Amino acid sequence: MSRTGTLYTVSAPSGAGKTSLVAALVESSPDLRVSVSHTTRAMRPGEQDGVNYHFVEEQTFLAMLERAEFLEHARVFGNLYGTSQLWVEEQLGSGTDVILEIDWQGAQQVKRLQPATRSIFILPPSRETLLQRLTGRGQDGQDIIDRRMAEAVEEMSHYVESDFLVVNDDFEQALAELKTIVSAHRLATAKQRESLAPLLQQLLS
Repeated sequence: MSRTGTLYTVSAPSGAGKTSLVAALVESSPDLRVSVSHTTRAMRPGEQDGVNYHFVEEQTFLAMLERAEFLEHARVFGNLYGTSQLWVEEQLGSGTDVILEIDWQGAQQVKRLQPATRSIFILPPSRETLLQRLTGRGQDGQDIIDRRMAEAVEEMSHYVESDFLVVNDDFEQALAELKTIVSAHRLATAKQRESLAPLLQQLLS
């Protein structure tokens, strides 16, 4: 009997390094995939449909929403984003662990529908570091940076709702801690009982 996959949500304020950490984690861990969300926003240069996002028209997205096809969804800055429930369930059923990169509100939605979900929150080492990371992008004006800092503080206040906290000060250390979380869950008795059923039967017969 193969094990059932574990669903993880990873949340963090903008500038905490969530996307880079999740990409490195998925790259280094077999049977772990990050969900590709559907979105109504326009494709940006360098992005690929089906890789970065599934890019759809708003009418298509709303029709999918009407059919209850999303595990979670949100409207962010006028654009809709959603996670395919069918895709997630197929991956979990095949024994693949799945990561959703979503904000705390999305993580709440997922936890309500999938109570076994493990939620991870990534924090910056300090507000000063977070500000430096947001400013270092060199793409935004001061008003946007100020707004993002205010949003980051609000988002970070929801860390108490997560199962695990990881501080991204040293990238390799934070990555190692994420790997530890995944490994520990794969070694849990409930998971091992599924995958080691033949061995357990042989040992105990």
